[in-house]
Amino acid sequence: MKPHLPHSIHRQLTCILAMLLSCLFPSILKADNADDLAAKAQNPIASMISIPLDTMIDFGADNGTAVVSTFQPVIPMTIGNWNFISRPMLPIIYLEGAVSGLPSIPTVDKSAEHTDTFGLGDLNYSLFISPAKSTGVTWGIGPSITIPTATDDLLGSGKWSIGPTAVILVQPKPWTMGLLARNLWDFAGDGDRAQVNQFMFQYFVNYNLDNGWYLTTDPIMTANWGQSSDNRWTIPVGGGIGRLFTIGEQPINMRLRSYYNVDKPTGGAEWSLNFAVQLLFPK
Repeated sequence: MKPHLPHSIHRQLTCILAMLLSCLFPSILKADNADDLAAKAQNPIASMISIPLDTMIDFGADNGTAVVSTFQPVIPMTIGNWNFISRPMLPIIYLEGAVSGLPSIPTVDKSAEHTDTFGLGDLNYSLFISPAKSTGVTWGIGPSITIPTATDDLLGSGKWSIGPTAVILVQPKPWTMGLLARNLWDFAGDGDRAQVNQFMFQYFVNYNLDNGWYLTTDPIMTANWGQSSDNRWTIPVGGGIGRLFTIGEQPINMRLRSYYNVDKPTGGAEWSLNFAVQLLFPK
């Protein structure tokens, strides 16, 4: 039987290819203040409004492919000597079946029969409090809360969850290097659903090249503390390439990465393709 990709995944891959080809035409897309924009675009708590859409396509899971497109705007506000950076994250998810190891899904019932599922995942909101003026090291800390907005049980935890989150980074040219972490515990929600005690850790490294290009790695590692050690961690390794450019007067950051999961829950995805487009609104 000839293998085929679901139509929604085919559209995602076609869109990725079109965007990649478009950024190769300098007569249409020109880099604009690349160094300054790179520093801000690669800082998750920069004092700059940005609107990223990050799409992850998981491959190799026992129960099919997953496509997760996360809308995650960054909205800063300065009060006195402090920046307050809001980072809401709303995933839009397509599942072929019950896929283990997705960031918003601590556990799933893999013994049940499931058909294709599409809808919203759980909304996560993080608020980082960071010094408005920092030299050398930039840091932020604050609360993170997850609201059970999922439109299907497979797409979310069914729980309200809360916990601390923190980020720290340095940006010695041409590098950006940092760490981001979070742990969430449930405090309300569906009593029949599994408890949430989930850790997320991300390191990010960017090396900026000429003409707005850069090399990047930013894998998201997760641990579900409620699971056995064999099914607790998802640990991807890999990286990719990105570019800052403009369409007209609009600065855009685009990157493509691929990650292989060296550790994963039983039945989880083997690898993923990640593509992001970020609109930048510098002051």
